[in-house]
Amino acid sequence: MRAADPVEDPHGYQEFVLSYLGDDDPAEVQQKTPAILRELGGRAGDEVRTRPAEGEWSVLECIGHITGAEIVSTARYRWIVAQDVPTLVPYDQNLWVERLRANDADPEEVLDLFESLRRANVRMWAGSSEEERARIGMHEERGPESFELCFRLIAGHDRVHAEQAARTLDAIRTR
Repeated sequence: MRAADPVEDPHGYQEFVLSYLGDDDPAEVQQKTPAILRELGGRAGDEVRTRPAEGEWSVLECIGHITGAEIVSTARYRWIVAQDVPTLVPYDQNLWVERLRANDADPEEVLDLFESLRRANVRMWAGSSEEERARIGMHEERGPESFELCFRLIAGHDRVHAEQAARTLDAIRTR
């Protein structure tokens, strides 16, 4: 299945990402992601920055993108729970990877940051009420998104990009 464009088809994009989660518990999925990313980074070794083709992300860039999404989600979760229908600003994932030089980062620092944010976010989820999970923010491209939907999307997003990193590793190893 090919990902829908998040700007041109925002609801198709949500459906695509959520299809990777299915009926799985989003907190359980998210708790497993740090180990999956560490394993992928370890397997990549010296090739962690190698891109499989022009315009495609390296394993480190995939990990950097997942970390960037966690940074954004950390703020979104808190805006949604603390404020009344806050605006959720979109971002261009390619610009974040490129202009924030994800491929130049120290993999260990990126993973440490990701793990710290992820722990805090899973803890927030675990301590949240049904009312807090139902609160919404207004995403500028996708419309209303609840804390619960955002949390579920990130779990599916983890799987989408971890799979991308695994395909990247396979591609650079079979050249």
